[in-house]
Amino acid sequence: MTEDDHLRQQRIKKRDALRALGVDPYGGRFADVRSTADVRRESSALTIEPGQRSSLTARVAGRIALLRLMGKLAFLTIRDGAGTLQLGISQADVGDQWSVVKELDLGDIIGGDGVVGRTKTGELTLWCSRLTVLAKSLRPPPEKWHGLTDVDLRYRRRYVDLFTNPEVREVFRQRSAIIQAIRERLVREGYYEVETPVLQPIYGGAAARPFTTHHNTLDMDLYLRISPELYLKRLLVGGMERVFEISRNFRNEGISTKHNPEFSMIELYEAYADYEVMMHRTEQMVAAAYEASARQAIPKRTVAIEEECARLAKEKGESAADAYAAEQHLSAYRTAREGIAAGRLQAVFHGKILDFTPPWPRRKYADLLREYASVEIHDHDAVRKKARQLGIEDVGKDPAVLVNEVFEATVEHHLVQPQFVHDYPAAICPLTRRHPDDPSLALRFEAFAAAMELGNAYTELNDPAVQEENFSRKVAGEQDETMAVMDEDFLIALEYGMPPAGGLGVGIDRLVMLLTDSHSIRDVILFPLQRPSAGHPS
Repeated sequence: MTEDDHLRQQRIKKRDALRALGVDPYGGRFADVRSTADVRRESSALTIEPGQRSSLTARVAGRIALLRLMGKLAFLTIRDGAGTLQLGISQADVGDQWSVVKELDLGDIIGGDGVVGRTKTGELTLWCSRLTVLAKSLRPPPEKWHGLTDVDLRYRRRYVDLFTNPEVREVFRQRSAIIQAIRERLVREGYYEVETPVLQPIYGGAAARPFTTHHNTLDMDLYLRISPELYLKRLLVGGMERVFEISRNFRNEGISTKHNPEFSMIELYEAYADYEVMMHRTEQMVAAAYEASARQAIPKRTVAIEEECARLAKEKGESAADAYAAEQHLSAYRTAREGIAAGRLQAVFHGKILDFTPPWPRRKYADLLREYASVEIHDHDAVRKKARQLGIEDVGKDPAVLVNEVFEATVEHHLVQPQFVHDYPAAICPLTRRHPDDPSLALRFEAFAAAMELGNAYTELNDPAVQEENFSRKVAGEQDETMAVMDEDFLIALEYGMPPAGGLGVGIDRLVMLLTDSHSIRDVILFPLQRPSAGHPS
């Protein structure tokens, strides 16, 4: 029997002992609970001397994070979604319930009713007159409540990661606030939020490999959407002139710190607009997201890092490298905090300061290619030579595909500060209107930050004849799974007339990464896809 098995068996015995005492170890409704933060806030307005109790009563609930039995006294620290609070339990106060206290463990979820006071050492404490068991934990939490440190296990058992690591919960609180802020901003701009099919008979709207499924009753193959684009454009045809969808999308591709096969995106379309308007919309949405997250979080995070640096300075045995890394981290956060005070939209990501203050720089694709790859976008021989130097396979590839691979290899890692890169090669943009001054270019931009693509936007193509031609054309060198899939119904829709429009897609997960200083996309997705493991089943 392993140590974990032994501990579990001990907890099962305590669960059974609670039942023998007539206590339901899994509780029930527990109404009128106050958050620990509310109790602390209300207590701060009172003068409570050490060793004294006030007249303030409260009911709280949370998971036991610390447990000390001291003769006829017990002190429990509970943790809820807002923070922690110490509960004091005296045998004299709870009477027959004292036997229940002896059956509690770290990780149990309990409720307490009592009066707020302070211990002799001044610790704010809820002195309980009644204790309620709400859920007996049969598995011990990670040792000393320091949280899960095994990265793989953190993602597989996110539920444990969340209740042991408050900073993880804070990331997902910010994620919720970011999505809500974007939604509210777009609604104020006159957009309608809509829903389009996740199961699609024809996939389209992006260059990606789909997941395939089968509908038994209709005996037909369907695809999990790779993008909602073609359905949202149908709504433009129908007269819904400003629409957006916060959608889950699925692409049957690799997994990395920047990619998850299932991801969230906000996609929007605006009639009578173009990609210039979409640049403005991107800045608006990111600014709204920033105000809802980083502006409040960075000052608090700075204080936490200052405390961590102070701890490292006092404790012996910490490596100089750890102390140096903490100081560098603190320096970046202090700089961002100063930027916020000066009215800038500055965030910290992997130790770098990112400035999201609009307007963002606009850079032409061809200019960046010239600057970092030393080739001209239309000089196909030079591009091919550069590709060979970079070890990029050039045989049988369309020049537009090859130049984009060179761009990705030589330019994108330089795009650290938030910026727009516009006017991409038209051949790789089949859903985009072409540039009036150079038909070989498309009116498309990508938004970059921290060398990651954050968003993609077009001046939308609304000519059905050109769209049909683009769907029919196979661009040499692209994968088989591309945007060049014939969607006859979409072409019919275009023939009814789609107004000129701008369209934009922004990756929610990557935006949350940037604004919460998260190192991997899996840190901002509650349940990311994991490879099956014998030790840690998915």
